[in-house]
Amino acid sequence: MIKKALFLLLVALPVFAAAAEVAPVQRLRDFLARANTLQAEFSQVIIDEAGNPGQRTSGVFYLQRPGKFRWDYKKPYSQEIVSSGQKVWFYDVDLEQVTAKRLDEAIGSTPALLLSGEVALENNFKIENQGSDEGLFWIKLVPKSEDSGFKYVLIGLDDNTLAGMELGDNFGQVTRIYFSNVKTGVKLDRNLFEFRPPPGVDVFEER
Repeated sequence: MIKKALFLLLVALPVFAAAAEVAPVQRLRDFLARANTLQAEFSQVIIDEAGNPGQRTSGVFYLQRPGKFRWDYKKPYSQEIVSSGQKVWFYDVDLEQVTAKRLDEAIGSTPALLLSGEVALENNFKIENQGSDEGLFWIKLVPKSEDSGFKYVLIGLDDNTLAGMELGDNFGQVTRIYFSNVKTGVKLDRNLFEFRPPPGVDVFEER
């Protein structure tokens, strides 16, 4: 009887291990399925290839699936990144300059595209469970295409809520984003995702 119980335990262990490994990935799927709209405050820091952190920026992030999002950088400078579902607009207020990119070519510039519902995650990325760290569950997305503009994206969930993201580019630079006051299922003004270049600014459109 003891041998039989031991045998059953050994057989069950791989199943339990697999379930534990899948859990954070399932958390990500559950979060994306639930977060048709989202509003959050964020802070962001870029770390160079030598590991030195740069200036910290902060602002407000809005998401409306599918395909629409907006980053409003408030401090220490003003910048807007807006996706209308077809293009992504990058507006640097101080430089009076706007750059427009096609949605499918902007992932390396804004990891929000991975949350937008416009990218089939399992088709385009290897999804790896990174386990928990400091109370957050981390999932790593590694592009399957060698032509991608970045090496990986980490998504951190606090329980079932978005808490952080990290993007590593092909030049050794890392962008870290921390979210707070996250609200899902909120009603958002559709004008948030409309962008018209202000008069007098330079507009560059990548084709």
